[in-house]
Amino acid sequence: MSAAVSRRVVVVTAVHAPSARFLPEAYDSLCAQRLPEGWEWRWVIQEDGGTDAVRPYVPDDERVTFRQGRPGGPGVARTIALAHAEGTYVKILDADDLLPPGTLARDLAVLEADPGIGWTTSRALDLLPDGTTAGFPGDPEAGPIERGAVLDHWTANDFRAQVHPATLCVRRGLLLALGGWMALPASEDTGLLLALGAVSRGWFSAEVGLYYRKWEGQATRQPTHVDPAERAARMAVVEARARALAEFGWRYPPPGPAGEPSARATR
Repeated sequence: MSAAVSRRVVVVTAVHAPSARFLPEAYDSLCAQRLPEGWEWRWVIQEDGGTDAVRPYVPDDERVTFRQGRPGGPGVARTIALAHAEGTYVKILDADDLLPPGTLARDLAVLEADPGIGWTTSRALDLLPDGTTAGFPGDPEAGPIERGAVLDHWTANDFRAQVHPATLCVRRGLLLALGGWMALPASEDTGLLLALGAVSRGWFSAEVGLYYRKWEGQATRQPTHVDPAERAARMAVVEARARALAEFGWRYPPPGPAGEPSARATR
């Protein structure tokens, strides 16, 4: 990996036609980010499909890559976007969401300071249609999240994690080792979060790191998302994957020759 690429965070966004109109706002929130000296961001936008409806909203910026592919859901779109995500870290940003100023710098500060942290999350606020925001209870204390803690909380609270998967920033190698996002029609980001939590320590920032837009067209507000039979099946496979990873004993970072975390695992 070149020196330039090693000091890069790649923002990955899955988009479909109904959410394309929000891309300019997401772009503005990216442009407002101020990274540490020598760091840069790149934005990979992957359409879940091949329509003519998304491209008009893609910013004309050399830092932005736009690709299309056959539809398979947001998890498939994000995973195939990793083919163009050349950088040390991958940050998730849904097409209809916004990053508050300072978010990327905080993520980088944590991951660069501690090679034993595999991923970060942060506080999220709902962005309501009238422009106001709303929080919700249950955020953990700021700081490290130990392996297994996300799964324990999720199973004890009706399959609701204490941190938001849409706020993830993760080491690219770790993301690839876990196969990217799960091949599910929904909850694919929750599946990734639980898998990450099963194999590595994470981090939670109490600073607001995401404005999560609430609007009628979002996928999580469609009737199919709450179909009881499908939801039960999704939750079953998400839990089974996380438990299998924990039982197999694979860990990030892997131990070095003397049983200490290996610096190689951070690259």
